[in-house]
Amino acid sequence: MQTLSITLDQLRGMIGLRVLHMDCECQVVEVLEDGPSLVLMDMEAHSTIQPDQHGEAHRRVPVTYTVPVLDPSSGVFSAEFLALEPLPPLEDR
Repeated sequence: MQTLSITLDQLRGMIGLRVLHMDCECQVVEVLEDGPSLVLMDMEAHSTIQPDQHGEAHRRVPVTYTVPVLDPSSGVFSAEFLALEPLPPLEDR
C-alpha cells in the first residue's frame, strides 16, 4: 500500500482557502494538530446559537465543521478530506 503524507505546514497553507463541504461554501480557518484536522467555517447564512460559559445562549455565530485529514484506522486521507472541493477566490467569480 502506498502511503501519502502531508505536513502541518502544508495544511496551514490551506488557511483562507474556500471549499465546498457538504454542499456548503466554507473557508478553512484553523488547523488542529491533533489528528490533524481542518476547521471550516460556513460562509453562507447558516448560524448557530453559541452558549456562554454558563450555558446560556446569547449570540449567533457561523457554523463550524471539523474535518479529519487522516483516517485513524488506516492512516490514509479521510473520505471527508478528499471530498472537499476547492472554490475559486471571490474576485474570480
